[in-house]
Amino acid sequence: MARVTVEDCIEIVDNRFELVLLAGHRARMISSGSPLTIDRDRDKNPVVALREIADGRISPEDLKEDLIHSLQKHVDVDEPEAESVPLIGSSVESTGDDTAVEFDRMTEEDLLRGLDGLVPPAESDDDSD
Repeated sequence: MARVTVEDCIEIVDNRFELVLLAGHRARMISSGSPLTIDRDRDKNPVVALREIADGRISPEDLKEDLIHSLQKHVDVDEPEAESVPLIGSSVESTGDDTAVEFDRMTEEDLLRGLDGLVPPAESDDDSD
């Protein structure tokens, strides 16, 4: 009975390799508890899957989509591209009234000297508990 089922399925799914993948995926779905769309008739899961495909009870496109989804490890989400933002570190930025703003440049040595001059905050009585 399975051989006739395969020949019937070839009319629906042209590629035999794709048919094997789809029927195998459906058989695994049946094994994991997916409801049957036809009577089992003492057939095993792969034969039931082929019979479902041959009878048109299960759409090959739906099976293919479900198979692809089950094999994906990472789903790419199309996110909108970020708008172009002007760089913060640019030396001259323009504002709405066309006035140029210049930023002071600080060397690493100046920054370290400034950090060395900082005094840690004094501990209060509440912090000592």
